[in-house]
Amino acid sequence: MTSTTRLTVAQALVRFLTAQFTERDGVRQRLIGATWGIFGHGNVAGLGQALIEYADGMPYHQGRNEQSMVHAAVGFARQSNRLAAHAVTTSIGPGATNLVTGAALATVNHLPVLLLPGDTFATRPADPVLQQLEVPYAGDVSVNDCLRPVSRYFDRITRPEALIPAALQAMRVLADPVETGAVTLALPQDVQAEAYDWPDEFFAERTWHVRRPAADPAELAAAVRAVREARRPLIVAGGGVHHSRAEAVLAELAAATGIPVASTQAGKGSLNHDHPQDVGGIGHTGTATADELARLADLVIGVGTRYTDFTTASGTLFERPGVRFLSLNIGAYDGHKLAGQPLIADARSGLAALAAELGRDAYRVTDSYIAEYREDKERWEQRVDACYEAEEPDVRPTQPQVLGALDEIADASDILVNAAGSLPGDLHKLWRTRSRDQYHLEYGYSCMGYEIPAAIGVKLAAPDRPVWALVGDGTYLMMPTEIVTAVQEGIAIKVVLIQNHGYASIGGLSESVGGERFGTAYRQRADDGSHTGAPLPVDLAANAASLGMRVLRAKTVGDLREALAAARAADTPTCVYVETETADTVSGAPPAQAWWDVPVAATATRSSAVKARELYERHVSTRRRHL
Repeated sequence: MTSTTRLTVAQALVRFLTAQFTERDGVRQRLIGATWGIFGHGNVAGLGQALIEYADGMPYHQGRNEQSMVHAAVGFARQSNRLAAHAVTTSIGPGATNLVTGAALATVNHLPVLLLPGDTFATRPADPVLQQLEVPYAGDVSVNDCLRPVSRYFDRITRPEALIPAALQAMRVLADPVETGAVTLALPQDVQAEAYDWPDEFFAERTWHVRRPAADPAELAAAVRAVREARRPLIVAGGGVHHSRAEAVLAELAAATGIPVASTQAGKGSLNHDHPQDVGGIGHTGTATADELARLADLVIGVGTRYTDFTTASGTLFERPGVRFLSLNIGAYDGHKLAGQPLIADARSGLAALAAELGRDAYRVTDSYIAEYREDKERWEQRVDACYEAEEPDVRPTQPQVLGALDEIADASDILVNAAGSLPGDLHKLWRTRSRDQYHLEYGYSCMGYEIPAAIGVKLAAPDRPVWALVGDGTYLMMPTEIVTAVQEGIAIKVVLIQNHGYASIGGLSESVGGERFGTAYRQRADDGSHTGAPLPVDLAANAASLGMRVLRAKTVGDLREALAAARAADTPTCVYVETETADTVSGAPPAQAWWDVPVAATATRSSAVKARELYERHVSTRRRHL
């Protein structure tokens, strides 16, 4: 007879989660390392009570905003190489719908997070209940259904026994390197508190093996032929290189063959900046070196990349006639993009197999090709030096000079977290990565407000390393609330808060497409009704201080250097506040080296839009479909 234990559904779920592990390459760790939660009537008596029951086995973190709790969980998952994740629980109604943006971010970036939103009563003793959305044509719909399209797995647990298969499927998806993303188990509040006799084997420890699928022999042979026939190959390293921990194998392959390596936002750091084959970021925010190589490449070898429009310059970057694509990806969906030759495999195992085959005849690109891109890289590095350099220490820094000052004090242990605004472009072009996981850019969803909570998650995964959240004023105003969490739990993140009085990135984009920076500056209304008056008299440094953070104000380059050094040494949450140019003059970095498609008004009376449309049509004419 099967032995059982009587627990509530919520208690059973928490106990089950404490017994889940992942294993890859012989290393085993907890799959769900902690649970974030904000409690309301939809989860306080269920999951809230269960987390008290199992506090010894399931750490709890108190959040201030449901979306930001997901961002913190995502930061933790990425820093943990997707082998560990966090759970997030909310009440019903707005608490649940606040999860949607974070869930989309997790799924777009293929990063695991377990979402446990409360739901309306399964038994419907009162209908509607507080915060319930009534749908006249469907009684089984709740606001949690908003999470279906942004989740890799979704289930609503309307009976206790339904938890068993749903929980197992949830763990399967979280641990699957192809399927992973947001996983949602919607939990009606009455079911959470309901008791059931659970089979004890449900709570036995389970280890989910994270596989490294090898390349199909025929696909590998075709890939080797494609590389051997290439004269100007280029590797595009994406986030899959990091997820697979394939950096060392990639470095060996690049060194042996001389093939240059460009990186997407997610893939930057796949090679250290000083590796002879590293040519920097690629695409709209990339370097001139990488983008020129892309234009002339006869074979583009994508490794773990989704080929987003920023990488391909909206289909205009890879312009050589007859250019071919070889796509090494663990997911077949991405491996077949751009009509490429697929090599469906784990990035590390696939690169190792490719390197072994190419090594049989010592394949290597020509010395002239190597000399060409090394000379180009040296010229680009001189441009980086010029952007970083500040001749006078007593002047207000530019945004690139802020990065330059941070570059002076950072070493391989530092981690930079960023997601949106003008900083991703500057970082992709300019930052010199020193370690495989130093560069943490969320650019799949580019979500404003990600940086501070994600830095908390990263710091929880890497407690002994300096973690920097690089934040502009626009993204800071979106979601500063988790500063309180960092202060409460003593999580010593470092925030660099750059005040440039507006949406600098979108302001520049607006100007380029004929929008004349409309609605992008943080300024008071002028006499004509436009937002072109004086900058708003907000004090974001005072705001951060009011939330409990230590704040260091830097007015000049010299102040900034001192403040950054002090923040790096601090063992409490610390913010460095610096005011740079206003949003209509930022940022001083080299301009975009490749196009990005943002459609321009086809008809307009204002000359700015007319000129922008003419330029847009010229760019559009160069786009190609790789078939």
